[in-house]
Amino acid sequence: MKMKLRFTILLVCIALLSAGCNSKTQNSGVDLINNPNSADGYDENVKVPVITFDQDKHDFGRLTAGENIAYSFHFRNTGNADLIISGCSATCGCTVADYPHSRIAPGGEGYITVSFRSAGKSGQQYQEVTVMSNAQPSRNKLIITAQVGF
Repeated sequence: MKMKLRFTILLVCIALLSAGCNSKTQNSGVDLINNPNSADGYDENVKVPVITFDQDKHDFGRLTAGENIAYSFHFRNTGNADLIISGCSATCGCTVADYPHSRIAPGGEGYITVSFRSAGKSGQQYQEVTVMSNAQPSRNKLIITAQVGF
């Protein structure tokens, strides 16, 4: 009896696995992320956004401890598909980035504003902000530096 039960369970598991492997899933927004790079090479027919910054580094120079400052990095979508910025993350809680939350059409432009709080800091500061998007490449780094004194 136990042998028949084990065999039945095994058959059900195999049936479920094979059904899951052959099922077609709905495309839930994945069409926004198309990578033209593959093992076969680069496919120039795939439409992808490209985020191009005028500059990716900014030096605030000398600051007094406690100053709150910000800089806006200008960018363009130089690709051929809508750009969607999904988020920005900083290396420290003293740095915050504000970014456009709407789609940016090819040729469109925008700003990512990076704010830095120098309270509790001293000496040379180096902060990175990682911009995550559906662009090619999907991660870009913005860098701010400052010399914080007393």
